[in-house]
Amino acid sequence: MMPDYRLKVQFHPDPRKVKVKVTPSEFGLLFVSILASSFGQLFLKLGALHLGQVTHQNAIDHVLRIATTPSLLVGLAAYGIGAVSYILVLTRVKLSVAAPAASLIYLSSVLIGYFIFKEGLPPIRLAGLGLIVMGVVLVTAR
Repeated sequence: MMPDYRLKVQFHPDPRKVKVKVTPSEFGLLFVSILASSFGQLFLKLGALHLGQVTHQNAIDHVLRIATTPSLLVGLAAYGIGAVSYILVLTRVKLSVAAPAASLIYLSSVLIGYFIFKEGLPPIRLAGLGLIVMGVVLVTAR
């Protein structure tokens, strides 16, 4: 007889009974995830600027230099911390609450771009950010 290798998934019998309220420690983990991922964005952009623009002539060199560019390594480590903390959040919070809240990384990325890299912030982008924030508030509201 062949062993059964099918994925066995157990669902909560009544998803409406799963708690929605986020505790302070869960909020803290989510905040660490967003903050670490935002720092990851910052340092990856700094490292990308250090590398310069990639072309088909320098692509292999750029890929090899990623491993020796400190800001890129810091950015990757920050992303790793963000991912681990987000996984910990997912062990305790509904995905339908955690994922929209994690989308606040978009807000921090635009703010980093505007304040640190002096990127433009046209009104349509501001409106989009407002919709993201409003969506997070609506989805995570009780």
